[in-house]
Amino acid sequence: MTHGHHQCDFLVLGTGIAGLYFALEVAERGQVIVLTKHRKENSNTRWAQGGISAVFGPDDSIESHVKDTMSVGAGLCDPEMVKHAVSLGPGLVSRLATKYDVQFDPALEPGAPFQLGREGGHSARRVVHHRDSTGAEISRALLLAAERHPNITILEHHDAIDLLSWHKVDGTAGCFGCFALNVPAQRVDVFTARVTVLATGGCGKVYRYTSNPPVATGDGIAMAYRIGADVGNLEFMQFHPTCLHHPDAKNFLISEALRGEGGVLERADGSPLMDDKHPLGSLAPRDVVAREIDAELKRSGDRCVHLNMTSLDGDYITGRFPGIHARCSTLGIDMRKQPIPVVPAAHYMCGGVSVDRSGRTSIPGLLAIGETALSGLHGACRLASNSLLEAVVLAEGAANVCPDFGRAPPPISSNTRWDEGAAVNSDEAVMVSANWEEFRAMMWNFVGIVRSDKRLARARRRVQLMRAEIDEYYWKFRVTPDVLDLRNIALVGDLIVESAGQRKESRGLHYTVDFPNSKTAFQRSNIFNKSGGPKS
Repeated sequence: MTHGHHQCDFLVLGTGIAGLYFALEVAERGQVIVLTKHRKENSNTRWAQGGISAVFGPDDSIESHVKDTMSVGAGLCDPEMVKHAVSLGPGLVSRLATKYDVQFDPALEPGAPFQLGREGGHSARRVVHHRDSTGAEISRALLLAAERHPNITILEHHDAIDLLSWHKVDGTAGCFGCFALNVPAQRVDVFTARVTVLATGGCGKVYRYTSNPPVATGDGIAMAYRIGADVGNLEFMQFHPTCLHHPDAKNFLISEALRGEGGVLERADGSPLMDDKHPLGSLAPRDVVAREIDAELKRSGDRCVHLNMTSLDGDYITGRFPGIHARCSTLGIDMRKQPIPVVPAAHYMCGGVSVDRSGRTSIPGLLAIGETALSGLHGACRLASNSLLEAVVLAEGAANVCPDFGRAPPPISSNTRWDEGAAVNSDEAVMVSANWEEFRAMMWNFVGIVRSDKRLARARRRVQLMRAEIDEYYWKFRVTPDVLDLRNIALVGDLIVESAGQRKESRGLHYTVDFPNSKTAFQRSNIFNKSGGPKS
């Protein structure tokens, strides 16, 4: 493969809300290149239905939002980060609307500029939304602004392989860009920059069942770990309780906002599932609801539970949730008249690359923002709709600290050339797909909603064997998008197993039958890197 060289001031990996907002905020200060492994609109942001949480209602307060976030986070939130993010929320949401023309639903009554929904774990209505397709609207607006900006270049079908880094004998290190597979040109290109930003989203595709799109393979976490960055809290994978259960529907989320408007989770016989399980009933935090659904399915042998919206006015349902109603209708489900079949699925990674409130990682020159980052906002479980909030808060902070970085990108040298060695084209694509399916099934069965030491030990043995096989394949054959995805999910899965094994308690999203209670001794984050063991 021949390869191309590209220099810029800011290199952004990812076209979700975090990456695009950052790119727009720094574009007046230099040239920005944004890489995306697929089409530019295909990100986790695109599929976010519920909204973005921010305090606007007359009966709400910053203190209340902080309290709800801390409560759902089960003792692992960083209080200062929570206060910081929640305090910035209203201003940043307003900025999205006024500067970037995001069309949030306007208020129906005086007292707030936007219509406010309520979701699980919230004590008030504070979820700003665009009907039931908030993420798609944010993506539309930010992509339009980015495409119009002369200093921003978006390159689709560029799959980041590894970060470029320097290391000194004194232990210091730094990042100055990445290698990326230019899929249309079938070559590996080199991108150097004075600031590299990981906005690569989550890692739901590590699991067999997920609400995430196919691009969510944990690339940012894997690449950061490989150059020695601190990562942490990877045991806290949030399983969304309600994904549509239908043989013709893959990855379709049934928003928590439906339960916020009065939807009730029911067993197969029509009895309420959550009424005697939690004071908030069907609006209990996601970890609680997901575990109860998992337990019910194992107890009953049923393949799904149901979300009943039929008590609501039919016209209200179609007006408030047009996208979900339309999708269900294409599958023969009229949510106005019949319950929706739902199951839990891997949804959101609360851990990630360890960062401060401005997205700075432990590696100079490298920032991480959005779902790929561990900022301390979510703790052991994310409060609904705090994800888009975190993304824009970290992106804003990262844009503000960029003047602290070097003024010019480092020069390209012979050390930044891609060397494929003796690698050849592969004629064994079946090995990649077989490993993909086996790995994701293993993670679902052994490192899923409910865990045990025995399951984790079994997962650890299988992960190590599969990673060895995958790494051998990676070095033997020329890289392809599927191989890169497989390599990353295998590493991230390994890190999830390692993190889960370190937490000898149940807390938030991490539940193990061997240690069903929380313990004060474990009220800390699991932070570690490849060069050493756990760092508390």
